[in-house]
Amino acid sequence: MWQHKELALSQHQSIAYLEWLPQQPAVHTLVFIHGWMDNLASFHPFQSLIAEHGENWRVIMLDLPGHGHSSHKSDSNYYHFFDYIDDLAQVLDKIQAVKPVLIGHSLGALIASCYSACFSESVAGLVQIEGHFPIAEDDSHVVARLKSSIQSRKQWRSSETKKLPSFEMAVQMRMRATKLDCDTVSPIVERDVIWRSDTQAWYWRHDRRLKCESIYRMTPQHSKQLMASVTVPHLVILGRQGYRQLQQTQYLELLTRANIVYVDGDHHCHLESPWPVFEQILTLVNKI
Repeated sequence: MWQHKELALSQHQSIAYLEWLPQQPAVHTLVFIHGWMDNLASFHPFQSLIAEHGENWRVIMLDLPGHGHSSHKSDSNYYHFFDYIDDLAQVLDKIQAVKPVLIGHSLGALIASCYSACFSESVAGLVQIEGHFPIAEDDSHVVARLKSSIQSRKQWRSSETKKLPSFEMAVQMRMRATKLDCDTVSPIVERDVIWRSDTQAWYWRHDRRLKCESIYRMTPQHSKQLMASVTVPHLVILGRQGYRQLQQTQYLELLTRANIVYVDGDHHCHLESPWPVFEQILTLVNKI
C-alpha cells in the first residue's frame, strides 16, 4: 500500500515522499521526479496503475525541495539546478534504492538525465517525459543572465507572501498555467496549498524563490556532453502537443541510444495519457 513518508537530508532539510512497497522483494526501485512548480501529485494517476498491476517494484514519488510538503531550502539558497542532482543523490543513498529506474517529468527529467550521466553504474534505466537535454544557452548570454537573476532576487526580497483568494481560484490559476482540467490539476493544487487559521486564508506551500531566475546555465556543449554520457536503457516520452523545441531534429538526432515515443497530450502528457505512458514505462522496466 501507499505510505506518506519524510526523509531527513540534514538537520534543516527534509524530503517528503510517497512509497509503495511490494509483497515480494523489490526487483527495481522506480523513482518519480516531478517538474518545476509541480509536486509528487503530478504522478497521481500512476498510483492506481502501480497498485493494480502489482509489479515487484518499490516505488518512490518525491516532492523536490521547495515543492509540495518538502521543506524549503535555507535563506541563502536559490534552488540551483545542480543542487537538485545532489539532493537526488542523497535520497537514493538514504533509501538504499535497488537497481533504480529514474522517471522524470520536465525539470525532473533533466535532473534524472544528469544523475544518470554521472552515475550510470548506479542506474538501471532512465525515462524522461517532456524533457531531455538540460537547459542550456550560449555563453554570450552570461552577463544578461547574471543581471536578470540578481534583479529577480531583489524583487523577491521586496515582495510579500500573498493570500490566495480561495482554493477554487488556486485551481483555476493552475489550470491556466498547465492547460489541464479541474479534476486533473486538483490533486497537485491540494498538495501545494495550506490553510492558515491565524489569517483565515489559503497560501501556496511552495517556496517563492523557485521563481527567481537561474544565475547560471550550462552551455550547449555542456548539455550535449552530459546526454552523450547517458548509457543506461533510455526512454524519452514526448506529448504530441507538447513543447515544440523538444521535438526539434537537432536534439532528437543526438539521442542515438534513446527510444523516443509520442503520446497524446501537451507538456503534462503523462496526466493526459497516463496508461500509454505507464505502458511504455512497464515495457522498459521489463526489458532491463
